[in-house]
Amino acid sequence: MSQSGEDLHSPTYLSWRKLQLSRAKLKASSWTSALLSGFAMVAMVEVQLDHDTNVPPGMLIAFAICTTLLVAVHMLALMISTCILPNIETVSNLHSISLVHESPHERLHWYIETAWAFSTLLGLILFLLEIAILCWVKFYDLSRRAAWSATVVLIPVMIIFMAFAIHFYRSLVSHKYEVTVSGIRELEMLKEQMEQDHLEHHNNIRNNGEGEEF
Repeated sequence: MSQSGEDLHSPTYLSWRKLQLSRAKLKASSWTSALLSGFAMVAMVEVQLDHDTNVPPGMLIAFAICTTLLVAVHMLALMISTCILPNIETVSNLHSISLVHESPHERLHWYIETAWAFSTLLGLILFLLEIAILCWVKFYDLSRRAAWSATVVLIPVMIIFMAFAIHFYRSLVSHKYEVTVSGIRELEMLKEQMEQDHLEHHNNIRNNGEGEEF
């Protein structure tokens, strides 16, 4: 990778790092969304219901709505990833920091974050709900104990998942804040150093001018 003489803390290099992070997020989002939406479609197609089933209509409606939302959310994330990722990959594969401005990752930052959130947070929550509802639809006529057992198992899993998600995003925000503060501090030190060098250079010129007059 060519850095073109840029400093590691320069805006160009920081933009290059954001490009690599956006690339990784879009790849993870596209892979996760394609996988989970495929599982949801298979679950909806393969579930077998008889006309004389005792499954409450409300549960069937909840299953249909949850499946539709799950597929729609992941398809939206997959569409965003599929549209943006080729443009980022093109610039990333050139391995030149000087061309980072040609990538749309800065302008489309919110779309990338939306795809990431839909795929990893909202999409996974809907997938867990889909499993719980599917267990009730599948085992309601056979064994309600099995359906309750699945629900009891999924409740702590959901709590742990939400706790981890909150902790992860808070830690990520704290890390970004610390990195930003550190970058601002380094810029301030660089500014002070440049001002000091400029002042010394100005004093040297003035002293040299006075020496020539004498």
